[in-house]
Amino acid sequence: MTRAAGIDRLLANNRAWAAEVERTRPGFFAHLAKQQSPAYLWIGCADSRVPANEIVGLEPGELFVHRNVANLVHHADLNGLSVLQFAVDVLKVKHIIVCGHYGCSGVYAALRDTRLGVAEHWIRPVRDVCECHRQELDQLPTESARIDRLCELNVMQQVRNLCRTPIVQDAWRRGQKLALHSWVYGLADGLVRTLGPSVAGLKSFDELGASYLMRGAF
Repeated sequence: MTRAAGIDRLLANNRAWAAEVERTRPGFFAHLAKQQSPAYLWIGCADSRVPANEIVGLEPGELFVHRNVANLVHHADLNGLSVLQFAVDVLKVKHIIVCGHYGCSGVYAALRDTRLGVAEHWIRPVRDVCECHRQELDQLPTESARIDRLCELNVMQQVRNLCRTPIVQDAWRRGQKLALHSWVYGLADGLVRTLGPSVAGLKSFDELGASYLMRGAF
């Protein structure tokens, strides 16, 4: 199959999909084009096996999505921060979900200290989480178990990073209802696991405590 043929297949799939949606739900696209009012911001991994809307059964327009390698929240990432601010200040989402997934290649590279070129700089924070929890990770019996646990720890750290952003803190200070959630998705069974209680304000963030990272849990 040529490259052009491969792309043509995607375009044909799109036309078939659009026609089927319009046949079964007349006016769907006209309604969707008029507004965007999602209640959720999803910060997830760019892995192609983790389709955000499908996992939680939501339609286009119901979930605002930002994805990157290893589902990170970088304080210097203008792309991610722009998405966050638009979601919180303009769309007024009520929930932000950081969703990692077991078997994440970025997390695996951080655990194995694999060199990834430019991506090496991006996943540096995951290596920091790994080093912070080295004792706990080394006690696990298999590499697979260590990778899965680091996936969880990474998600929880990203939620903590979100809590520290001026965007989220300002929203809480002005009384905006905004809850943060830490999830991990299982590729093997399609199920989402929650990793801790929701963080729904400055008070609940403070209750996480300074020892949160060392304990490895909320």
